[in-house]
Amino acid sequence: MMALPGGRHLDSVTLPGQRLHLMQVDSVQRWMEDLKLMTECECMCILQAKPISLEEDAQGDLILAGGPGPGDPLQLLLKRGWVISTELRRIGQKLAQDRWARVHSMSVRLTCHARSMVSEYSAVSRNSSKEMGQIEKLLMEKCSELSAVTERCLQVENEHVLKSMKACVSETLSTLGQHFGQLLELALTREVQALVRKIDASDNIYTTESTTGNLFSLTQEGAPLCRIIAKVDGVLCLADILTDDSHSEATRAEAAAVVAQVTSPHLPVTQHLSSFLESMEEIVTALVKLCQEASSGEVFLLASAALANITFFDTMACEMLLQLNAIRVLLEACSDKQRVDTPYTRDQIVTILANMSVLEQCASDIIQENGVQLIMGMLSEKPRSGTPAEVAACERVQQKAAVTLARLSRDPDVAREAVRLSCMSRLIELCRSPSERNSSDAVLVACLAALRRLAGVCPEGLQDSDFQQLVQPRLVDSFLLCSNMEESFV
Repeated sequence: MMALPGGRHLDSVTLPGQRLHLMQVDSVQRWMEDLKLMTECECMCILQAKPISLEEDAQGDLILAGGPGPGDPLQLLLKRGWVISTELRRIGQKLAQDRWARVHSMSVRLTCHARSMVSEYSAVSRNSSKEMGQIEKLLMEKCSELSAVTERCLQVENEHVLKSMKACVSETLSTLGQHFGQLLELALTREVQALVRKIDASDNIYTTESTTGNLFSLTQEGAPLCRIIAKVDGVLCLADILTDDSHSEATRAEAAAVVAQVTSPHLPVTQHLSSFLESMEEIVTALVKLCQEASSGEVFLLASAALANITFFDTMACEMLLQLNAIRVLLEACSDKQRVDTPYTRDQIVTILANMSVLEQCASDIIQENGVQLIMGMLSEKPRSGTPAEVAACERVQQKAAVTLARLSRDPDVAREAVRLSCMSRLIELCRSPSERNSSDAVLVACLAALRRLAGVCPEGLQDSDFQQLVQPRLVDSFLLCSNMEESFV
């Protein structure tokens, strides 16, 4: 993931499972492309920035770019941006260690990279704005200033003077990073906006499919790109694709994937999604339909993930889902192994149910569709492969199932149905047996909360020991008791 300087980055929410054909990225091909980053075509950079050195980490600093190829401004910005971001971070590390020779050589190399990015982007992009031109000038001035001041530091032996110069270098490096971040964001915003306009203006299905795939690839670069897509109203153009049945299922699924990434609750971009509310009903309707008609588990996963994220984004979406009978669609899908056969997909379904369960009218729909039994089954979610990702997904399913049960049990009918299905016994087992919950504290807290809610309605379903240890004490005391029940082999 590439991050803009200034700390504005979070890992994007990736969707597990196999990708659709349009989404597949050949890892070997990606590796071969990245090999270009290990070569350097600028003689000045070789002569000035890579002196023969006996330092043990000298080889590790060779991150030099040969460019992503002509006519591809987005890839140029992403690859050059990654290189420069990495160089900025490494210069900061060497500066903290007072390794002035390395700081200077890397500063010269950084200047070469910045100059290359500016010249290469100017060659392949449309006429740049006045604002971009001003920031480019400021960036190159700061690069030259950094190279000059670090060169002077090499000649200074007085530690007191060097300490004061170190503060100056640090300030120059910080300002340089800010200018670079501003320039990169302006350029990326411009290119993403062009991509969105291309989708809007295209009447060719193949062009739309290809461009939507490019937009999805950008979301994989992390939070900055997702924020930019949201800022230029990229979600709105995707709404047109989702609601247009003339597009293939694969294209609509890929549009759903972009919506899922951009609306992720883990990304700080919701302030740019105000216009999304205007088309939310259309998008939610289209996603429910895509879930209902999905021909594969991958399509269902992408559509349900987008719905799950939207329910975090605005509670109005939950009311829309109730009106669209989404509970019936989701619960029916759970019995279809072609669409729902992994904990990743069940994680999306139970997320939607958990967020919808805050609505009082949700309880009757859950009972009508035998949803309590489904939730009971999710409390027993187990990984098949034992991979860390799958184990974590199973923990999330168990936790959210318990949360959903606790919320729904406000309704006495749901609570009695849960007791009839032996949910209390399963909750007690999850509380008392760490191996059943993979020693997850989050699952334990959720199960204790659900158990206490059920016990308030049907206390006769508990044995005295369970009541005294799991219900009667403070929640924190019960938690400490259960979390210390690890098996001992001594």
